[in-house]
Amino acid sequence: MKIDKIEIKNFRLLKKFSLDLEKEISLIIGKNNTGKTSILTALDKFINASDNKKITINDFNVELKKQLAELIQGSKELASEKDYVPIGISLKIFIKYDDLDDLSQVSSLIMSLDPKDDNIILSFEYNISYSKLIDMKSAYQKDKEKYSNDPIAFLSENQTKYFDPIKKRSLSFENEEIFTDLVKDGINLKDVISFRFISAKRNVTNKDNDKTLSAQTSRIYRKTSKNDDQENAVDDFKKKLRDTDKDLSSIYGSMFASLLAKVAKFGGIKENETDIKIASTLQHRELLEGNTTVLYSHENYDLPEHYNGLGYMNLISMIFDIEVLLSDFRRSPQEKPAAINLLFIEEPEAHTHPQMQYIFIKNIKSLLKESRMRDDGVEIQLQTAISTHSSHIVAECDFDDVKFLKKSIETNEVESKNLKSLKDEYSSKNDDEDKLYKQHFKFLKQYLTLNRAELFFADKVILIEGDTERILIPAMMKKVDQEDSESDYVPLLSQNISIVEVGAHSQTFERFISFIGVKTLIITDIDSSYDEVQYEEDGETPKKYGNGNVKTEEIKCRPDNDKAQKTTNNSLLFFHGKPTDELQFFKDLTINKKTLKKSEGCWQSDENGSLLLVYQTNENGYHGRSFEDSFFNLNKTLLGEDASLFPSLTKKWFDKYIEDDPEVDAFIFSEKAVGSKPSLAIEILLNSLTENGMEFSNWQTPEYIKEGLEWLRKN
Repeated sequence: MKIDKIEIKNFRLLKKFSLDLEKEISLIIGKNNTGKTSILTALDKFINASDNKKITINDFNVELKKQLAELIQGSKELASEKDYVPIGISLKIFIKYDDLDDLSQVSSLIMSLDPKDDNIILSFEYNISYSKLIDMKSAYQKDKEKYSNDPIAFLSENQTKYFDPIKKRSLSFENEEIFTDLVKDGINLKDVISFRFISAKRNVTNKDNDKTLSAQTSRIYRKTSKNDDQENAVDDFKKKLRDTDKDLSSIYGSMFASLLAKVAKFGGIKENETDIKIASTLQHRELLEGNTTVLYSHENYDLPEHYNGLGYMNLISMIFDIEVLLSDFRRSPQEKPAAINLLFIEEPEAHTHPQMQYIFIKNIKSLLKESRMRDDGVEIQLQTAISTHSSHIVAECDFDDVKFLKKSIETNEVESKNLKSLKDEYSSKNDDEDKLYKQHFKFLKQYLTLNRAELFFADKVILIEGDTERILIPAMMKKVDQEDSESDYVPLLSQNISIVEVGAHSQTFERFISFIGVKTLIITDIDSSYDEVQYEEDGETPKKYGNGNVKTEEIKCRPDNDKAQKTTNNSLLFFHGKPTDELQFFKDLTINKKTLKKSEGCWQSDENGSLLLVYQTNENGYHGRSFEDSFFNLNKTLLGEDASLFPSLTKKWFDKYIEDDPEVDAFIFSEKAVGSKPSLAIEILLNSLTENGMEFSNWQTPEYIKEGLEWLRKN
């Protein structure tokens, strides 16, 4: 038996939200403010409803607040009672079961006799009825001046008076009008589902007086002291306390003798009446409370817990908390565990460095599995959800366990996507194409988990080809920020932008980019060339293949070379859907036409699209083929005359280029002189100058890159 899915409506950011859960662990990831905490809070307020966990106006989705405000103000007409659909917040928990499950605790919730129907739907609704809405509207109209004509202020104070108590029902899967009312039928929800969580707001600090871990030991004792395997240890503990009580009582008699004599003077002790005495009554639970200290050993010395780093304390505290909560789930031997148990751990990465985050996620499954079994052999049904925005935790998790939360910019609604469904995106009905896509998916899965899990948490992405761009792009971002510092846009270096080196394989990432819906800049090369016929030694007879076709050799050239006829850049060809001989098409494209949006499975030009491919353009009468020759053409003066400042460049070609040899333009120079591209990039930074507060002031960014970065900076 397991929770298959949860649906939440109108709760905070979660307007119409659905989340699938895995059988063991679900890793819920997403950027800040994508509703991860809202999921936890909704589950807690509905399942563990109590006076101190009431739903308030702050839990209402913005659209729900607006709807209620318009209705009680009268700016929106209220439908007739017959057509009225209850307004409010809801949670649905979809449970799946099979023939092997013990259904005794959920039998009253099963709404169908069909053996193929293996569904239970738990529904929680916090609604306002039609009549109560009429009453609330009348009350507001009467008192609105008291609330400065602010309906939200009125709702904040009065919402609980008009909304009905939470309705708890079991719904038919086929027809939700058929249901069982858990409250009316006296069905105890605690027998059906138990929900516990560990909040990101943990009490761990490293202050001198902090004893969070020590305090947790008494909680663990209270939870585990009834276990059979603890019984002997507990009996020994209590016996030792009784012996200590006798010794302390004798000492107390001497310590308090004068006090008791004073009491006697005031008639507190009368002759022939029982004497009062002060005795030691140590209690095992109370003794642990405040009198147990967690220490850690270092070179034969015991040191207090707060001497440890926050990361270790946080990790240990979580393990302690998990033990307490799992004990809650297991319950005592006299009680039956709930049919469904759900544990939610929020942001376990708090205060921990990457290595500790790896340790946590690698070991959490085994820790939970070991703790599911009770002493009497009963195994609890346990599912765990972990929310995080740690790329290190994602990198160590099972790819299929990941749930990606994404907030729409247009609607502000949060959507959940199963990462395992990304596999379906990389599939095709065409066998050869399907094989290629599956290879792409396998590569992507490995690449993301091993190298670039932070892509899930980025607001924007830059895909680059090589080392030169990887090293120089941050400096170029800085230059764009400096040159337009008065802009209303957030500086590039202050934005959450992930830079990823993908070689010439950006097309491999396109389905992933579309899946996560992140604004993406692809910086690539135009890679222009032409085919040159190969001749025999006589210089006149073309060489031929065995099938009679003429042999040709691909020759790199500048795009503005008269012979240039094609581009070999697969990314350009893929995203624009063009054949290799359409070089002129790419030379003529404006930036609006380079901006793309995916529609019906294809990338199409759209100036409002979220993906932009930039490559070399004609600049100052020169059209570069690669980053290097575009950069050299603009920044010849940066090189100066001292070749030793750029050891990555061959001195022979360096001298020819600096001396304006007519046979050596920027293209030839970049092809012949560059020995190591990463070294060249580092040398550019080493020779950069700061002038009038402007960093990197002695060189220019190629226009195509600058244009792309300016586009990316915009929201």
